[in-house]
Amino acid sequence: MTDSVQIRKVETKADHKVFLEFPWRIYRDDPNWVPPLLSMRRDIVSKEKNAAWEYMEGDYFIAWRNGEPVGTIAAFINRRHNEHWGTNVGFFGAFETIDDEAVAHGLLRAACEWVKAKGFPSIIGPQTFTTHEEVGLLIDGFEQPLLLMSYHHPYYQRLIESFGFVKSMDMNSFYYDWDMVASEGTEERLGKIVEWRMKKGNITVRPSDPRQRRADFEIIKQLYNDAWDSNWGFVPLTPRELDAMIEGLGLVFNPDWTYFAYIDGKPIGLVMSVGDFNQVLKYVQPRPGIPEPISLVKALWHWKVRPKITRVRVPLLGVVPEHRNKGVDLVLVYHLMKALKNTGIKAADCGWILETNQDMAGTLRGLGMPTYRTYRIYQKDL
Repeated sequence: MTDSVQIRKVETKADHKVFLEFPWRIYRDDPNWVPPLLSMRRDIVSKEKNAAWEYMEGDYFIAWRNGEPVGTIAAFINRRHNEHWGTNVGFFGAFETIDDEAVAHGLLRAACEWVKAKGFPSIIGPQTFTTHEEVGLLIDGFEQPLLLMSYHHPYYQRLIESFGFVKSMDMNSFYYDWDMVASEGTEERLGKIVEWRMKKGNITVRPSDPRQRRADFEIIKQLYNDAWDSNWGFVPLTPRELDAMIEGLGLVFNPDWTYFAYIDGKPIGLVMSVGDFNQVLKYVQPRPGIPEPISLVKALWHWKVRPKITRVRVPLLGVVPEHRNKGVDLVLVYHLMKALKNTGIKAADCGWILETNQDMAGTLRGLGMPTYRTYRIYQKDL
């Protein structure tokens, strides 16, 4: 028996099962971690189900010690990212490890060697697997994560940086608390500012209309690719990815919590919030070995019968480039927060926002939202 670490590529069905279920091993004693449904996890890591693998190539790896899995990583090339940004980089993602430098460095070395062998001179991550999914390493705010946001053990930062990775970009999440804002008496002042902005910019706002759900989803698709196109790392969604994103959001979509901004009858901005389904999953505790129909029945109970959702995540907030710096983002967020007030929702997470997007960050801070979580993308020259 040896204590040495072996890094092996995922090849068999048994390997895939280990890779799929490994998060339940690494976070089983972490009270903050929220386990996803097995089907959610499978849709992310499956190369057949995840639409992003239509334009990516890559491999999964598992670290083994004494016959036990002790870490995972993915190494991959995103061809559309390199074409869109004119770059020549590889990526790593699905990085999970015990607190052991030999294991972590072995996994990171395997990903770096894989990327280098493909002819790419640098690697960035963690990203699992595109900017439309889980992005960045959580480096502060180690509390219960929100829907589709990254969560990691604090020691991951030390292990990644000790292997020579350096910061490439930080992304921030902002926190809105109705009690906090009410105590500060800012709502009336903000209302007057928003009213002035709307008149000055000829801005109109409407909530999503449940009677024209399909048409509104088409507007969401259009605005998402247009408004986010220049964001660092963003790559426009393919039609299949757009459909998958809309289908996924549609499960938790509330038309009263989605607003469109118009100028001269043309949609130019969007804000969408969704209930934090992780608050439901925290009660359900789905895990390998438990049939998913049982987990789904429990989820329905804690979602609809005895609702547990008291916070929302705002995953989409954007304005097309030609209409930025006109206060449209402020107008959208204000209308959303007014709609959420007195609904049982006590807090909202607006994130993530790139650290370089000071215009948006300034708007959110002006609304009384502090930065409360940071996610980091790393890079390493090979």
